[in-house]
Amino acid sequence: MKRITVFCGSSSGTEEIYTSQATLLGKTLAKRNIELVYGGANVGLMGAVADGVLNNGGKAIGVLPNFLRSKEIAHKQLTELILVDTMHERKTKMNDLCDGVIALPGGFGTLDELFEMLTWAQLGLHKKPIAILNVGGYFDALIVFIQNMADKGLLKEVNREMLLVSDSVEDLLDKMENYVPPTVGKWIDKKDI
Repeated sequence: MKRITVFCGSSSGTEEIYTSQATLLGKTLAKRNIELVYGGANVGLMGAVADGVLNNGGKAIGVLPNFLRSKEIAHKQLTELILVDTMHERKTKMNDLCDGVIALPGGFGTLDELFEMLTWAQLGLHKKPIAILNVGGYFDALIVFIQNMADKGLLKEVNREMLLVSDSVEDLLDKMENYVPPTVGKWIDKKDI
């Protein structure tokens, strides 16, 4: 993996561990020579992961919609800042630039981004590893809910298994490096669209 997209909150949340783990993830990406692709802001967990990369000699590419420039202040030290017009363009560009995805704690936007990447993988539009860094058990209830979707027959187990989870940065990156995508598509292949 040469680049990983990280989805996370533009706020820091209530637990210090969210910020410290975001910073550690950035530092570890830099140490492994993996470039960061993220939302481009210098605030919250977004800023922490970027600082973790940049302060350790790594490269960080931000993708920021023009209309969020005044709300999510663009990070000034980025290797590259790409401005787009819409949120959909942002997700598409972040997908195009990366070899895998990690979600850190965040809100609706983070979940939207995570689930869109999972949906695209389920449909066979990409075969990238998609992961959750489950910092302080933040995603525990979501993980249980996703298992419930499979248990109730609304999500194939093979698709549930696409989501990699760990509370350790190193372990999660190792899982992503060793990821083997499912060979069974949902309904279509990319060549069909």
